[in-house]
Amino acid sequence: MRHHRTVLSALLGAGLALTLGTVPASAATAPESPTAGAAQSFVAYEGSAQDVKATKAFFAAVLKHVAEKQAANPGARVVTVTYNAASAPTFRAQIAESTRIWNSSVSNVRLQEGSNPSFRYYEGNDPRGSYASVNGLGRGYIFLDYRQNQVYNSTRVTSHETGHVLGLPDNYRGPCSELMSGGGPGTSCTNAVPNANERARVNSLWARGLASAMKAAR
Repeated sequence: MRHHRTVLSALLGAGLALTLGTVPASAATAPESPTAGAAQSFVAYEGSAQDVKATKAFFAAVLKHVAEKQAANPGARVVTVTYNAASAPTFRAQIAESTRIWNSSVSNVRLQEGSNPSFRYYEGNDPRGSYASVNGLGRGYIFLDYRQNQVYNSTRVTSHETGHVLGLPDNYRGPCSELMSGGGPGTSCTNAVPNANERARVNSLWARGLASAMKAAR
């Protein structure tokens, strides 16, 4: 248990450090949704250095909350990560399909909608496009941008962003068959399913339950 607390403290510190500068100061409990430049927001799907930092901070925040919820059973082989989609009603069908895709693709971690969530989905217009990040309180969220989801396949966008929950980074130079290539293959790509390597990576990250994923996030 002492080792578990030490790892958790280190993870929280890393997550906080990576969070700096990724979210407007006014976003204390939820992300802001600026409309300026929204027409060009889909370009952000090609990635940036800020995206990398925000994604790492997001994964750290989700793991921290899951660890708090599962402290009574930290060695559980199958970890359940709970989410809330109430603030993204437009994308409820895509979120449900993304959850189905991931739950049928991997075996060591499971996504589930429910109370006391480890991350939330939001929707709106944002010149950064869709992304995974943390708010001012260090809680994880996925933001789904309207414009980007009109230009790219919406289920692919949602499934891609949800992949960050499970620890996968972006790889925009990959082919359409690689889910985490995001918008790299272009707007004609509609694949929303992780490939064999991505599935194996997630199962490996969570192979020994929560402790394994936390170690990988350090």
